[in-house]
Amino acid sequence: MATIVQETKPSSRRYAVPLASVAIAVAGTIGVIGLADAATESDGLAALDPEFTADVVSDRTPVLTTLARALTFVGDVPVLVTLMLIAAFLLWRWTHGLRAPALLLFAMAGSAALTAGLKALVERKRPGVPFVLGPIDTGFAFPSGHTLNSTVFFFTLAALLWVGLRSYGARTALAVAATLMSIGIGLSRVYLGYHWATDVLAGWTVAVTWLALVSLVAYFTRPREA
Repeated sequence: MATIVQETKPSSRRYAVPLASVAIAVAGTIGVIGLADAATESDGLAALDPEFTADVVSDRTPVLTTLARALTFVGDVPVLVTLMLIAAFLLWRWTHGLRAPALLLFAMAGSAALTAGLKALVERKRPGVPFVLGPIDTGFAFPSGHTLNSTVFFFTLAALLWVGLRSYGARTALAVAATLMSIGIGLSRVYLGYHWATDVLAGWTVAVTWLALVSLVAYFTRPREA
């Protein structure tokens, strides 16, 4: 009986990661569909966007504006691409293999494709010119590309670095840093008037959904134990 129990436990744990990833991906997909519908119909959470944005804009300060611009800069496509290439190179040198950098590049390629595809599909307009603090962006708003792409980048990188860290403090700091960057960049887009709150929420939701699928790829491509 003891032998049977010992053989069963590893078997059940084997499917925990893929089952959790699939569940998160399904829930996230449903959430994105709901947010996209609300953004298209201007109802649900999207109905609160104009009032929320007006409140955020009214609370602008020089210090917050400087911080928001710095965070948005980090989430710009050229900056993220540069960071991605540097990170991929360093991961290659650190791990002496191609799997980690390939996973990072795969995650970011999918993130970029989802950003472009959903923007073209939903075709939501950005907040009006009076809200914008900076150059005007005429592209579509849903989802926030800065939010989606930066969240995928920082969390994928954190996950890849996580496995090589043994210190609980280092792992905690890594997770906190990735979370703060994701939240900060997302909020900066509303603060600067480039996105509605539901665009940013959609960016986070799509990112979590995609990261769940990336984790599946990482799980099934992991090195097998001898």
